[in-house]
Parts: sequence; structure tokens; C-alpha cells
Amino acid sequence: MQGILGKKLGMTQIFADDGRAHPVTVIQAGPCLVVQRKTAEKDGYEAVQLGLVEERPARRVTKPRVGHFEKAGVAPMRRLVEFDVEAADESKAGDQVKVDIFAVDEFVDVVGTSKGKGFQGVIKRHGFGGGRATHGSMFHRAPGSIGQASDPSRVFPGTKLPGQTGNVRVTKKNLLVVKIDEDKNLLYLRGAVPGPKNSYVAVKRAKRG
Repeated sequence: MQGILGKKLGMTQIFADDGRAHPVTVIQAGPCLVVQRKTAEKDGYEAVQLGLVEERPARRVTKPRVGHFEKAGVAPMRRLVEFDVEAADESKAGDQVKVDIFAVDEFVDVVGTSKGKGFQGVIKRHGFGGGRATHGSMFHRAPGSIGQASDPSRVFPGTKLPGQTGNVRVTKKNLLVVKIDEDKNLLYLRGAVPGPKNSYVAVKRAKRG
């Protein structure tokens, strides 16, 4: 199994044997259940669909999803995610996946959704310096010139402008597994993880650790 689905609980710090403090993110990693095993013959690719088991059961489940969960023999779950597997993988619907698939000092990649900041200007969104704050200045937080008048008479695609900030899919690569609590299904990763508290994240083995 290459990964697991979890929820970000927050950040704390852990002291190493040499006395140094490491900032870590605590993730409730699993337990997860295999909902579907996808194969190249039937689906065109090899993957495992996992669902996160939570204390609060999913509500307002659509009829197609109800049938999907009943076919797997598991209770409805709020969030599903897929992980690539080898063709020789023997996972089947109903199998349990826990945090013990990882090991301490292993590197992982974390995929989450960043915090949404709403519509922001260029200073907050792109780090522009802004104009002078002196008396008489009429250029404080504006972006400045964004194109030419006569030629080419348009704004080039990709120009840094105000707009929606955050709330996008973000992958944080090569985070070190500092500690694993198998009894509570907790995963301690060194560094920050995208997303607010209680947001869903996918943790998978690093491709380029």
C-alpha cells in the first residue's frame, strides 16, 4: 500500500534525543477501509480506493454511493481517495489499512487543500512592494503597469494580478516521519502540512525522497 487518508489535527513540537525541538504536524492517519480495487482489465489502471473511518457517520449519501458502499460491504464514508498500486497487489474490498504501513525516518508526500484567503490584491497575493507611503502619493497598493498601450494592446496571459488566493490543491514533498502512534493511529510529520485543522489529507510514500 502506497498511502493512506487522514485528517490534519494541528501542530506541536517533539524534542529529539539531542535536545533539539522539531516542529511536527499531527495527522489522524486512518484507519481506512478498501472500498474498491480497480484493475487494468476492468478500469484501465491499477489502483485502490480507500475510505476514512470516522466517528461521525456520513449523512445525506446519494443512492449511487449507497450502492457503491453496499457492494463493498462497508459503511458509508465521507471521503474517498485513490492510490496507485502494482498489478500484483492483492487488496480487496473490506481490507483495513492502518498507519503501520509507514515507518519512522521515512519520507512521505502530503496532498491537501490550502487555506482559502478569498479575493486578495497583488501585495498579499504575489508579494508586491507597493508604492511610496509619502504625502501626495497616489500609488500605494496598486499593481502598476500591466501592459502596453499601442503594441500589443493587451495584457499577456499569466500576468500577476489580484484574484482568488488559496483553496487549491497543494502537494508538500519529502516530509520526514518523526513518530508513529499505532494505538491512536497518529502520524507525526516534521514541518507544515497544507490546509486548516480537521481538513482531509492524503499521505503517500515520497517519489523522490
